[in-house]
Amino acid sequence: MSKLGQVVESVETYNKFVLDQVKRARTDEKFGGELRGRWNDFKAKIPTTRTPTGLPLPRLALPEIDEPGEVARYLFGEGLPGEFPYLNATYREMYLEPVREIESFEKNGGKLDKSASRTDSSRGEKIPQVEEPTRLFSGLMLAEDTNERFQYLTRHQRTHRLSTAFDGPTLYGIDSDADGVFGKIGEGGVAIDTVEDMVRLYDGFDLGSTNFSASMTISGPAPIIMAMYIAAAKRRFGPRVVPKLRGTIQADIFKEVQAQNETIFPIEPSLRFLTDMVEFTTREMPRWYPISISGYHIGEAGSTPVQQAAYTLSNGFAYVEMFAGRGIPVDQFGPRLSFFLDCGLDAEYIALARVSRRIWAIGMRDVFGAGPKAQLYKLHTQTSGRSLIAAEFKNNLTRTATELILAYMNATNSCHSNSADEPFTTPSEEWIRLAAHGQAILLEESGIFKHTMNMLSGSPGMKAVERAVEAAILDEFREIERLGGVLAAVEERYQRSQIQNAAHRYEQQIYDGIRPIVGLNRYRDGDDDIPDVKLARTPRSKQQLQVDRLVKFKKKNAEKAKRALDKLAGAADGGENVFPALLEAAEVCSLGQITERLQEVVGRFRPMV
Repeated sequence: MSKLGQVVESVETYNKFVLDQVKRARTDEKFGGELRGRWNDFKAKIPTTRTPTGLPLPRLALPEIDEPGEVARYLFGEGLPGEFPYLNATYREMYLEPVREIESFEKNGGKLDKSASRTDSSRGEKIPQVEEPTRLFSGLMLAEDTNERFQYLTRHQRTHRLSTAFDGPTLYGIDSDADGVFGKIGEGGVAIDTVEDMVRLYDGFDLGSTNFSASMTISGPAPIIMAMYIAAAKRRFGPRVVPKLRGTIQADIFKEVQAQNETIFPIEPSLRFLTDMVEFTTREMPRWYPISISGYHIGEAGSTPVQQAAYTLSNGFAYVEMFAGRGIPVDQFGPRLSFFLDCGLDAEYIALARVSRRIWAIGMRDVFGAGPKAQLYKLHTQTSGRSLIAAEFKNNLTRTATELILAYMNATNSCHSNSADEPFTTPSEEWIRLAAHGQAILLEESGIFKHTMNMLSGSPGMKAVERAVEAAILDEFREIERLGGVLAAVEERYQRSQIQNAAHRYEQQIYDGIRPIVGLNRYRDGDDDIPDVKLARTPRSKQQLQVDRLVKFKKKNAEKAKRALDKLAGAADGGENVFPALLEAAEVCSLGQITERLQEVVGRFRPMV
């Protein structure tokens, strides 16, 4: 039995354990009494907060139960927020405003005292300033243009959480001066060819600050781009900044071959280079997440929600097995793994992330022997790009708002909200501002999430979805296990074929009217005119500037680049960890030069059809 088969077995075993605890609580008077005492004691210590209208609310909402069996079912089957198996939340508190004492509220005549001590009255602990979960995605034209957009997006944020989109040539490890590339430079993302571009991209941001993190959505050439990011940080802040760097790079090779094909080396060398990077960052960069295991692109390629979660989780467990096989301790790299799911409008999204969090925790603990920090399923969510419709596109504001509610009901750790104009173009400042405001309205203006944890969790409908989703995910695991595991299933093109079949069904349902899309196949106003949306295009002058800069960089570093590339090729050919050589090459070589030299050693990826 493979590790994935063991995960299925561990989840089933844990579910039986929960039922056994329920029965024990109902038959063992002492045990049942202890559980009730713990439950009542915890409820009594929950702080009370007040809404702006003065309504008192508990800081954490728990079900009104006192029967020992139901208490056992909740504590063991779900866990309190921040407790195993983490169904309700990764952390004890998320999204909440700082605690303000009721007495302070009342003494000030119903006004909140901003000077009141920000403590958890149940534990006497200081509550740190919470980090906004909003992380907006941006990338357009050249590095300085994307930097300008970053400055715009972070103008009103306490913490700077930048998520970076790269243009097509960069995603494929191709230089901007390559044949046939010119018209794609800076289209749909930012063009990054050299460490100098990377310096421009994050200019003005304190990369070593605790209030800064960078996310980079790139997988095929991820180790190269990661090396360039480190090199850029060292140029600005010196070598001591490296352990302070905070953020993530996607680097998910499995989802590329399953859904996207933005892979530049064959699968095995790609996984080797990824593991080399993970080994380095785990040792040298304790605040960095070296891989974002991504279901979003699986979902966008057409999968069902269950397929998205199942393939993401199974890919994650495969990475854990691979990194552990390199000899990296699971409790060192495990806390540095992160996940990325989309959130659409299907019913499964009511509980998809909650169930994923539970399965991950059980599998990591019981199969891989991971400690509490490595059991956490740290999740970034993006609202569904596939749900955005060009027809009557302003309806996309409502679609995204609904998806945001579902994402936060699932206690996502961070979130990106798509812009309504994305069916046409890279978002404009107007629409990206509205996308950001959608999250601000939900988290700050409304009271849905800022006063009470579990405000919308635990309904009978949510529980029914949880049970159905978990069973369906485990069924997918069994099929992947039958095929020989994740890598064997990839080679059989299992995940890709399933995604393609689901995508076809989805489109057929829209065509047949079974799946209603307002403004497209239902409630159309008859106006098929294309809306007047300004398209974001990279001027030819900027594209030429990028090429000129690259040519100048290559000429300046020609001799150093040759030596660095020779050293890199030697490391790759000799089976060494290539990341130290990548760090040297990133200083003097372009992305395309490094990619081409590595491809000479390990070959090129052949896309799957």
